Order: sequence, then C-alpha cells, then structure tokens
Amino acid sequence: MRITIYTDGSAKGNPGPGGYGIVLMSEDGHRKEVAKGYRMTTNNRMELLSVIVALEMLNRKPMDVTIFSDSKYVVDAVEKKWVFKWEKKHFDKKKNPDLWKRFLRIYREHNVRFVWVKGHDNNVENERCDKLAVAAAEAEKYHAVDREYERSREQGPRLL
Repeated sequence: MRITIYTDGSAKGNPGPGGYGIVLMSEDGHRKEVAKGYRMTTNNRMELLSVIVALEMLNRKPMDVTIFSDSKYVVDAVEKKWVFKWEKKHFDKKKNPDLWKRFLRIYREHNVRFVWVKGHDNNVENERCDKLAVAAAEAEKYHAVDREYERSREQGPRLL
C-alpha cells in the first residue's frame, strides 16, 4: 500500500514555542491529521519531528511512502544524502543529532521518497499542515517539552 504524507513545522520565534502538523493519506482513502505543540523548540526541529512522527505512525513495515515537505533542511539532507555522511561522522558539529538518529531508525524501515513543495504556494495539503503546526505552536495549554532541546539550552552551547 502506498502512503502519502504532508508535513510541516512551525516555531513562534526561533527558538520559541513550536509545533508540527501532519496529514497522512493512504491509497484506500484513509486520512489522518495530527498536530502537537512544544513550549520551546526551533523550526527545524519541528520540521524534522513532523516527518519522524508521521513515519512512526505507520503500523505495517515496510511501506511505500512519499513525503511532501516545504523544508529544504529535511528534504535536502535526505535526498542529497547529507544525513548519511553526518551519521558516519557521528553527527559531529551537526544540529539536532537526537532527531536525526531517530529519523534514520524509522526511515530505514520503509521505502521513503521525499518531494519538496514550496511553502505558502496554494498546495492544499501543505497549507493544512501549516495551519495545524501554527495552531499547535500557539495552543500554550497543550505544549509538550522538547526535552533534548531544553536540556541543551541549560547546559550551554551544544549543537541541537
């Protein structure tokens, strides 16, 4: 079965409160929308986390998955194979190593293809993800804690 996923991340301030939005669609017509907010994070962390969470939602493995994202950070890292070079160097001096390691674990369980879409360009599903991500970032009472990010801020400069 083929799965189509749209993802987006948002941060109000960078760093600041953030959130992600996901629209997951299967070829049999099933659709699921997911969003979650965090009290302190970055836009890139939310962009990457949206992809991770979407892939982790898939119950069967392996699945054929196409992910549409407006994040050059995420799409280029995978499609241009940068993340695999970073992995070989143990993510030395790279931001968000905790999330990239988590991403690679789930990414390798599926057949994933990334497609970059221009943000805020009237792509219905991308716009929906953006609305979900922004709403999650703004819904303070529902904010979770991005523990790795907040811990890194407390310990001083470390690349996350």
